[in-house]
Amino acid sequence: MTLFASGDSETDARLEAVFDKAPSEWIGHSYWELRHAMACFVEAGDFDVVHDHTGLLGLAVGAQRPTPLVHTVHGPLDGEPGDLYEQVCKIAPRGRLISISMSQRHPRPELPWLANCPNAIDLERYPFHAGHDEYLLFLGRMSAEKGAHRAVEIAQAAELPLRIAGKCREPGEQAYFDAYVKPALGDMVEYLGEVTHHEKVALLQHARATLFPIAWEEPFGLVMIESIACGTPVLATRRGSVPEVIRDGVTGIVVDDYHDLAAAIERADALDPHALRRDVEERFTPARMVQDYLAAYEAAVEAAERAPAPS
Repeated sequence: MTLFASGDSETDARLEAVFDKAPSEWIGHSYWELRHAMACFVEAGDFDVVHDHTGLLGLAVGAQRPTPLVHTVHGPLDGEPGDLYEQVCKIAPRGRLISISMSQRHPRPELPWLANCPNAIDLERYPFHAGHDEYLLFLGRMSAEKGAHRAVEIAQAAELPLRIAGKCREPGEQAYFDAYVKPALGDMVEYLGEVTHHEKVALLQHARATLFPIAWEEPFGLVMIESIACGTPVLATRRGSVPEVIRDGVTGIVVDDYHDLAAAIERADALDPHALRRDVEERFTPARMVQDYLAAYEAAVEAAERAPAPS
């Protein structure tokens, strides 16, 4: 097995790196992503299957090679992103797609889906903690779709303190924060900025509940499984992958209207934190994800073997 990733990656596979360190400032810049993908594709003939995470360019180029290619879709597929995926799959019909939730497929069910492989977390990095403080927690980038301002409304309606942590670097994020979050800051609402992993885990372990009042079709939400792994229930709106990740009445409370979440806090208090942890151990471990992907690889190879030879 060979991993094409930055030189500072930790892996048991043979590591092939274009960059010594992950060029995080270039994330989303297609030129740099393509450079990394090409390092793999030029050697693709040496592999049984190639698994691409680089985006549409990687799918478009990699699927031109004879080696079976599977491509994990990490973003939403409504609107223009979905249109682009349709176009790329037409010119690169050999590529096979993997979703991270079934809800992610809803806008484009006709795409060449191969498997559904939900995300996972390393449970050793998210220790379980049964006791909780009184504050509510919001983790996420500052954007209207993520809903920090809705978290503020929920906390105010419940008359509970709220701690907010998340990315606020882009101009749009700063404008949103200044308009909708900053005016609410004070004794009861605190913005902590971007926190370290250790700080994030401590916040998750001690929160009374984690708020996830999204207003978009989020393909997956790692914050949800990070929270329930720590034993903290999630209060969420029924959008995107939420109903697949959160078991309503078991690992959290799921509602249609975020205004109903303040009244649901006491219901969340009654949930067994040990049941939350068990749920993550059963459904969102790396071992489960690895088995899902291995099955997908086998399916891709079998499909390639059955496919007619190109004329």
